[in-house]
Amino acid sequence: MKIIVQNTSGVPIYEQIKTQIKAAIFSDELKENDALPSIRQLAKDLRISVITTTRAYNDLEQEGFINSIQGKGCFVRKKDNKMIREQALREIESGLNTAVSAAKNAQIPKNDLYEVLSAVIKEENYE
Repeated sequence: MKIIVQNTSGVPIYEQIKTQIKAAIFSDELKENDALPSIRQLAKDLRISVITTTRAYNDLEQEGFINSIQGKGCFVRKKDNKMIREQALREIESGLNTAVSAAKNAQIPKNDLYEVLSAVIKEENYE
């Protein structure tokens, strides 16, 4: 698994790390009991602060994606479909809140917003 961070992105680096690790878990690139790079090694590889990688790993552990075992490292937890669904719903809700706020600020009617959502769903072949 390769993690790429962009310093110029508006997204905090720890969030970029979390998002990429979650994506690797969801796609089965990372499987149950796979070891993650050590906090220090990841910080060194990405040329970022250990505090940043610690924050990402702590958040992932709190969200139930990884386990930290003192002296051994961090490992991917068994996928919990309920947890995955909840996480996905939170991300969807966040994205939709952003879209609705943007539409509201631009005074775009609800029907137009529904059409945009419908078009996106169609483009993604989401049935």
